[in-house]
Amino acid sequence: MKRANRNTKVSVVVPAYNEVENIPPLMEEFSRMFSLTRMSGEVILVDDGSTDGTFLKAKECQEKYPFLRVVAHKRNLGLTQALMTGFSRARGKIFVFWPADLQYLPRDVPKLIERIDNGYDVVCGWKQGSYGIKRLVSFIYNLLSRLIFRIKVHDLNSVKAFRREVAEEVPLRKDWHRYIVVMAADKGYKVGEVKVKLYPRRFGQSKFGFWRIPIGFLDLLSVKFQLSFMKKPLLFFGFLGLLLIFLGIVTGGVAVYLRIAKNEGLRPLLYLVILLVLSGISFFALGFLAEAIIGVKDELRSLLQNISTRDRTKMTGGSKFNRTRSFPQRKERTENQK
Repeated sequence: MKRANRNTKVSVVVPAYNEVENIPPLMEEFSRMFSLTRMSGEVILVDDGSTDGTFLKAKECQEKYPFLRVVAHKRNLGLTQALMTGFSRARGKIFVFWPADLQYLPRDVPKLIERIDNGYDVVCGWKQGSYGIKRLVSFIYNLLSRLIFRIKVHDLNSVKAFRREVAEEVPLRKDWHRYIVVMAADKGYKVGEVKVKLYPRRFGQSKFGFWRIPIGFLDLLSVKFQLSFMKKPLLFFGFLGLLLIFLGIVTGGVAVYLRIAKNEGLRPLLYLVILLVLSGISFFALGFLAEAIIGVKDELRSLLQNISTRDRTKMTGGSKFNRTRSFPQRKERTENQK
């Protein structure tokens, strides 16, 4: 990720996939917004492997608008990867995610930035408008998100703005762009929202498909698992393991009672005892293994932070210290050669 430019306040990342007709009017809207607000910013358009000439149209707009920078993927990699590409090239102090479909107009960007300036770290857009069947899907998804993650935001899958350090600290995986807000809140960042107007799509086709529903639900569970259970995996897997072992012991007691008191032997109970006890031991062992992996992960993160701190020290003056230390070594080597 590029270092922040003190002259660039806002970097708007616009992923685009087959949006050739939307690019010129969208850039005109951005130009009008920057002109009216006099905000120092840039727009990074990431063409995610479009096949309709989106990249060429964006390059034409780049010649007209100095704030626009265009990046292209050779093939379609998905929205999350497009955002990661844009963030890696962004130079602003505040990042903004903005779709290219013209359903959100850039005139609402200053409202998000104003909330950031007022002390928030992440600001979500709360869609105001009609968007058909997707409204029901979005309502259920956001309701589940609020219940599971206990975050007071009405819309996680909309435009959003966040400070640069949020993008640097929150890891993104495939299709996890929806959970930037959730993961940022988990790390202690302050989250807010503002209402933004949603407009009907004028050009192109929606990328929403049926398979996004089950994929989004599974991602929801995966993120919850990462943020909750994977922090203390032994607590989760160990509890399940002990519960299964306890049930195995109880089942074994019932089998012994039936054999002694009733003179009845049920072989399925014996198999059930074996299954419960072995499953319990397996879950317990899995918890220990997960704890070991988490320990290695924490040590690696600490090592990377130390390396990053050392690099910053060198950039701010440590390099001079290193040069003074290396000079006597060069002198000693010269005397030895003599």
